[in-house]
Amino acid sequence: MYRNLVTSLLEHGSVRTTDAKAKGVRSLAEKMITLGKRGDLHARRRALRVIRTRDVAAKVFDELADRFRDRPGGYTRIMKLGIRAGDAASMSIIELVGADEGVPKKKKKNKAPAKKSD
Repeated sequence: MYRNLVTSLLEHGSVRTTDAKAKGVRSLAEKMITLGKRGDLHARRRALRVIRTRDVAAKVFDELADRFRDRPGGYTRIMKLGIRAGDAASMSIIELVGADEGVPKKKKKNKAPAKKSD
């Protein structure tokens, strides 16, 4: 289960899950990115023990390793969402830090346009 969640997190950038699972996935995902930063063959083979697809492993070793090259740790963040309606489990989103850097931010609209007084 954790291997599936780690693979999905690294592939998509964020995953919605329960708090307990998010805390468990965090350590595995950070270890995979650290292995990606090492970049040698042994690190790739160790990462493929956890990551389910070779495409995601290639993404970790190419894109994510370059993105987090200067960062010493803390590659993920967990944001609490609230309580799930069905069973009252506390839900969270776990995401890679900087996943929203490529997304343009929305500009705030002015409430009233400025009037010209000539």
